[in-house]
Amino acid sequence: MALPEEFHDIAKRVNNWGRWGAADEIGTLNLITDEVVRGAAAEIRSGRRVPLALPLREDGVQTGMIPGRVNPMHTMVQINQEIFGPGTVACSDDAVTMGLQAATHWDALTHVSHSGKIYNGRPASGITAHAGAEFSGIDKVRHLVSRGVLLDVARARGVDRLEGGHPVTPEDLEAAEELAGTRVRAGDIVLVRTGQVRLYLSGDKHAYAFPSPGLSVRTPEWFHARDVAAVANDTMTFEIFPPEIEDLWLPVHALDLMEMGMLQGQNWNLEELSTACGEEGRYAFLLSAMPEPFVGGTGTPVAPVAVL
Repeated sequence: MALPEEFHDIAKRVNNWGRWGAADEIGTLNLITDEVVRGAAAEIRSGRRVPLALPLREDGVQTGMIPGRVNPMHTMVQINQEIFGPGTVACSDDAVTMGLQAATHWDALTHVSHSGKIYNGRPASGITAHAGAEFSGIDKVRHLVSRGVLLDVARARGVDRLEGGHPVTPEDLEAAEELAGTRVRAGDIVLVRTGQVRLYLSGDKHAYAFPSPGLSVRTPEWFHARDVAAVANDTMTFEIFPPEIEDLWLPVHALDLMEMGMLQGQNWNLEELSTACGEEGRYAFLLSAMPEPFVGGTGTPVAPVAVL
């Protein structure tokens, strides 16, 4: 089924191909300048540090809905082994097999394609079984520290968790921005809280995965207008699931990653951050969210930390 005209109209309005040159591989991360980072550092007041990652565990968020995306499988490869001979220092070592997007993660710009293209108009054939993503792999993101802003949509709507199937709209984002008392600005990393992760934290990962609130197809234009550097939220699918437009699957992924060149993240635990921001009465902070630099990766685990 071809993508509808409505999708292509939005794509034209948010498209950033060529904005930072034909060779660009990091998209909106170009908006995180030295000045932006200095401003982010100025947001630190209490020094309170809030971790935002889910634990990497074998009974993690993945349900088998996405083929091949397995939860981390942890194996000990040596336990208290005196590898240099009897009486020497003993070592323990371990290994992990996992989907790079199994838990808290960033999607690389190459995570989705359509019409045979990836970000900046490059051919999708540049992603191969041997090397992964030749262009715009997650390893091209050399650093990711900026001002973070929590848009607590659930709190702004007066609920602990948005209902499954709730599309987060630009109006929702602006209501959360008003609650935050700060304006989202160029180079910011925006974290959108729906409260959906509470279902996973309570032990019901199937309800967490489906049905899910998430970003509406109307939100990419809002992020584009604000020159946001990256967006993450606390759901499995990032966008509303099932989709708000029948049979139009993952349109927000395609608009954000492929057309706009904006990183997006999923499965972020924003509950402690919501509490901290509410207690301190401010929703902007320094955010460190460096991807693991898997060469050619179309996604990567991340262990973000917000510093208030």
